[in-house]
This record gives sequence, structure tokens and C-alpha cells, in this order.
Amino acid sequence: MNNVKLNNRGGSRNGAGRKAGTGKFREPTSVIRIPESQAPVIKDFLASYQRKRLRNSFDAVSDFELPPVILSTIELPIFSSKVSAGFPSPADDHIEKRLDPNDFLIDQKDATFFVTIQGQSMIDIGLLPGDKAVVDRSKKANIGDIVLAVVDGEFTIKTLARSQDGIARLLPANSIGSYSPIEIKEGMNFEIWGVVIGSFRRFR
Repeated sequence: MNNVKLNNRGGSRNGAGRKAGTGKFREPTSVIRIPESQAPVIKDFLASYQRKRLRNSFDAVSDFELPPVILSTIELPIFSSKVSAGFPSPADDHIEKRLDPNDFLIDQKDATFFVTIQGQSMIDIGLLPGDKAVVDRSKKANIGDIVLAVVDGEFTIKTLARSQDGIARLLPANSIGSYSPIEIKEGMNFEIWGVVIGSFRRFR
């Protein structure tokens, strides 16, 4: 009987191929057969679908505004006594110090601008529609900071985070909404424009 040497080439091998969840959509994949002429159409459709999914979680900001060229000094009293809902006593002995709102809100005038919040994706941290967010471009963004980011041409304000595998993520802050984290995937145009250091709003 002749000895037959088996050829191990060909066929599937354990661990071969792209690992599940590592593609652009980070999901398991399956093979389908389509006409070659329709491949570009399918790719364009998937890209458009991905952009639509992202836009639903963006809550894009609006009204980019700069501080005045010359900041005028406005000093208002800070009262040391605890105040409920009434008007505090104007007695001088209750005034702890005076505060300039410009100094409180702005660290670097030349690197600071304001944007108007739209939508409700960050209401759990107190950023409501119509609020003005104070953005400082001179500050380095760290994990956990609230940032103004641009993803594929869309501006959004979210909390900067990182997944276990090191992928940057932008997290919403709305426990009752339908906003999903935005994962920065391969091929996306992603840039952090600045760190949100404060906000303010008008009631009337």
C-alpha cells in the first residue's frame, strides 16, 4: 500500500480571515452575491446609511460667536449669605466680593468662542436647547471632558471617552432619549475643536 501524503493547503483555517466586529460597522459579516456593476451602488448606500445613523445622535450646534474684541469689566456682587428664592439683602456686610462674569467664563479670550446648544442629547449635565456653551480651543482635551467635535463635517458637543480597545467615543448625556454613543471608526474625519469649559442661559 502506497503512503499518501496529505496536502494541508486550502480550506478554512482556525483564526484566518477578518475577525468579527473589526470592519467599518464593527459587526459580524456575511457573504452575498451581487452583480459587479452594482457594487458601487451598494457601497454608496451603506455609506449614506451610516451617515444618517450618525446624524440622529449628533444634535448639531449652531451660532458660532466670538467674545467682543475688548471685554468691558462688569463687576457684580457675590452675596455670602445663603439665598433661597427671594432677593438677597443689599446690606454691604453680606457682600463677600465682586465678580466679573468675563473673568469667570473666559480663560483665554483669543481662543474662546460660544456656540448655541441644539437638541437634548446633553440635558443630564445641564446643557439645554438654547444654552450658550463656552468653548476654549487652547485647552487639551482629556478623557471625561465635554468637547466640541466635528465628525464627517458635523459639529456636536459630547463627552469624550475611550472604549476598552482604545477607540475614541463621544458619549451623550440623556438617560431618557434615543441618543447613542458615537464611535470614531476607521475612515471617519474626526477633530476636536475645543473643550467646553462652561455655559450660560437667559430666562427672560
